[in-house]
Amino acid sequence: MTQRDFDDEEDDFPEWVDRIKATVAGEVRRRRRRRGWSAQDLADRCEELGHPIPRNVIANMESGRRASLPLVDVMVLAAALETYPVHLIFPVGYVEETQELPFQELVPTWDALRRFTGEEDVFENDPGMVPEFEHHTLLIRTALAALDEEKQARFDTRTAASRAQRENAERQRAEYADRAIAAKSELRKLRREIREDGATPPDLPPALHDVDPPETDTDPTEETA
Repeated sequence: MTQRDFDDEEDDFPEWVDRIKATVAGEVRRRRRRRGWSAQDLADRCEELGHPIPRNVIANMESGRRASLPLVDVMVLAAALETYPVHLIFPVGYVEETQELPFQELVPTWDALRRFTGEEDVFENDPGMVPEFEHHTLLIRTALAALDEEKQARFDTRTAASRAQRENAERQRAEYADRAIAAKSELRKLRREIREDGATPPDLPPALHDVDPPETDTDPTEETA
């Protein structure tokens, strides 16, 4: 590679950085104006969230005069505007194309967002605990829905006007109870596997407090007398 080629590539990198900063700044400005906020209004909201971003900093960002755009600022600006940081970086529908990395061609913003969030796989990568947490969320929804249906069926059993209605409601109650038991059993197994992998499973809602085994104060390593 010649020195000229190297210089050309070095010149390309800031262009990518500037493109990302301009996209975020443009989306912040669009969302701010849609709310009818001034730059000071947005600055005040950022301060309320615990990370002050002065009005002049916001104005310089929106005009392209700000040299840097820290990730923490993007996070707070997104929270202030009641959106997610990824929607400032990849504003689907408002920016047609974006550049995902330096030296790459422009691609549709929608495609870039899906790759950024992992919805579209492009690498044989390690997603960490994301699949397990997604499955965990699904099992919680299934278990809670079954418990709610079981509760309703129990009420229908008590208030049934006839024997046939009562028997039908009881069959439904038993079916929903079985679904809840199955979901909680699978949830218990998944949480155990997460812990065995050295991770911490998500918190459980109060209605599913019986999924985890009760904690004991006994130290398994302590010798018994």
